[in-house]
Amino acid sequence: MVAAEFMRSGRGPVARKRVRRRELRAIAAPFTVAAPAGARIRDRLRVTAGEAAVLRLVGEHLGRHQRVDLVTRVGIGRVKAKDNRRTERKRHLTAVSSSRWAGAMTRASEDQYQLSLRCLSDERASLRRAVRAIEKRLAVPCGQRKSKVRGYPDQTERWAKQRRLAVLKTRLADVEDRLEGGRPSIVMGGRRLAKARHSLADAGLTEAEWRQRWDAARLFLTADGESGAPHGNYTIAVEPETGEVSLVLPEPLRHLANAPRGRYRLTCAVAFSHRREEWLDRVTANRAVRYDFVHDPVRGRWYLDASWAAAPVVLPTPEEIRSFGERLLGVDLNADHLAAYVLDPHGNPIGEPITVPLDLTGPASQRDGRLRAAISELIRIARAHHCAGIAIENLGFDDARATGRETMGRGGRGKRFRRTVAGIPTAKFRERLRSMAFHAGLVVIAVDPAYTSVWGERYWKTPLQQQNQQITVTRHHGASVAIGRRALGHRARRRPGVTAHDRRIVTRRATGQAVLIPRARGAASPPRTASAPTTGGQTRPCQGDQLALFPDIEDRSRGHRILTGPVSASSASTGRQR
Repeated sequence: MVAAEFMRSGRGPVARKRVRRRELRAIAAPFTVAAPAGARIRDRLRVTAGEAAVLRLVGEHLGRHQRVDLVTRVGIGRVKAKDNRRTERKRHLTAVSSSRWAGAMTRASEDQYQLSLRCLSDERASLRRAVRAIEKRLAVPCGQRKSKVRGYPDQTERWAKQRRLAVLKTRLADVEDRLEGGRPSIVMGGRRLAKARHSLADAGLTEAEWRQRWDAARLFLTADGESGAPHGNYTIAVEPETGEVSLVLPEPLRHLANAPRGRYRLTCAVAFSHRREEWLDRVTANRAVRYDFVHDPVRGRWYLDASWAAAPVVLPTPEEIRSFGERLLGVDLNADHLAAYVLDPHGNPIGEPITVPLDLTGPASQRDGRLRAAISELIRIARAHHCAGIAIENLGFDDARATGRETMGRGGRGKRFRRTVAGIPTAKFRERLRSMAFHAGLVVIAVDPAYTSVWGERYWKTPLQQQNQQITVTRHHGASVAIGRRALGHRARRRPGVTAHDRRIVTRRATGQAVLIPRARGAASPPRTASAPTTGGQTRPCQGDQLALFPDIEDRSRGHRILTGPVSASSASTGRQR
């Protein structure tokens, strides 16, 4: 007896080892993605050779002076806005251009400087994460494990990581020094294009082709809009009726003017077919519109971009969408496809699983077009199923990409996984979806991506496969259901007791899996027995056979109807409809 108590207490030599459960991290609440802050449209300019030469001269002249102003701004360092000497710099630039060109150049310099500081701050955070990850593993001896941290498998890899740590610390010290002094590194024209000059063979470019791209990237032909000015912009003007384009020439190039007041008018016109009505509303009301001349040396084309700030819009919250009883389209983003599922207000999947192919190989222009086509297909599906919005994961692989092999695996399998993660266009997908869904009248809800794939496979893959036996259901479709349920405020797991593949259970409880149906208060008719006559040839009691005399006032089912007859479920997440 004493020995049994001793061993039951856990102090004996054969006592069972207690398994410590892994704690789940807190899941953030879903939120509605904000509407686009502005709009940008483009149209092609079919200019002549002489007009292209004039535009190139103006762009090179303004670009040279803008780069000088940017060097001056970087030399000033991190100061308050009132101490950046913008008035002095603008006065100096006005003498070689015009007052409005000078204002655009100083604003562009300030925006570029602040953006570079933010990028430098992000690089510092990334280097710190990588240093911490390597230092944790170096603190554990080779081949051993301490808590959740594993040491490196052999001394060779450990020595390589020590060298890597020294390199990262050197880079981190340099970044911190530049960030503290307010001296970011800025390459006008792009750092990637600048590095390609040293390896033209690898880039597939000749020196002449590289020079054309470099010069085109360093042109400055940007004019900020001005409310109250004719058609929203005085420096670059576009007539709304005829589409004629004209621009003010800088002071040293006024001899090239072919229109009054030192302006140069192009013979070609623009139409802005995409979102033309919005553009016309602004220019006819003399509201600010910014214009940019863009030169593509690869195709030999010139474009004119028009952009403006959009008015703030208040979008419905996830709680409001749920209270309205609207459907959602849950989407799981993957490297080669989009998995989606339509969910009703209660979180039940409707219909069949949806797979949208996503091929992100080839040139950047083709990848962007394929991404837009996939998003357009999602919007079409959401509209066809009368969904109020699209639920996606709030993905961001910054931490994983910063630490690399330390957290995402090593070897051939880890390399393939890291390559897959690097190929997922999380930022582009989120921005494209936000803009396109907003103009389609849909709301985008972002949810925490924690455990969506794991729980989707565990709780939803098998029931969905039983319901759709003619279609292959993957764990990604289950993840899309978990994403949609999380956006609606429901748990990822289904309601207990609804897993049996039975027609009566499916019919009776399919619409109540996500919410609790309140019981009736007061007296109610007794449930019918198997021998009691029923309508429709039924021999078992049904939920609708009971009459609720005093229904619950606080009906938390949000619109659940009191059933008065046989129930027919239009959407079931478990079982197969017959």
